[in-house]
Amino acid sequence: MTVLDASAVLAFLQGEAGADRVEEALEDAAIGAANWSEVAQKVRQRGADWPLAAKLLSSYGLAVEPVTAEDAERAALLWRTGSGLSLADRLCLALTGRLGGPVLTADQAWGSDDTVIQIR
Repeated sequence: MTVLDASAVLAFLQGEAGADRVEEALEDAAIGAANWSEVAQKVRQRGADWPLAAKLLSSYGLAVEPVTAEDAERAALLWRTGSGLSLADRLCLALTGRLGGPVLTADQAWGSDDTVIQIR
């Protein structure tokens, strides 16, 4: 299962570069509850219709995964001074570790490897 970072979901919703890669992954994808909240906040901040956006994402079958105690502990272990990774970023990476799939992101601070896939 592919995990989606908030930046990837926002790129999809806003029709930005990489949106097509996110759309291809949506049918077998999950997003963590912390990142779901981040997407909701950003959509509302831009004055867009969050209930409509949430319904669109749900129509693809996007699963919203809870943050577990294990995720929280793994996220804490990922913290490094100056890494540029927020708590939501680290929770997303922890979810990726739990679910065992790759993560799609538009956040360049994450870098890129077999697990972290940049959408643009």
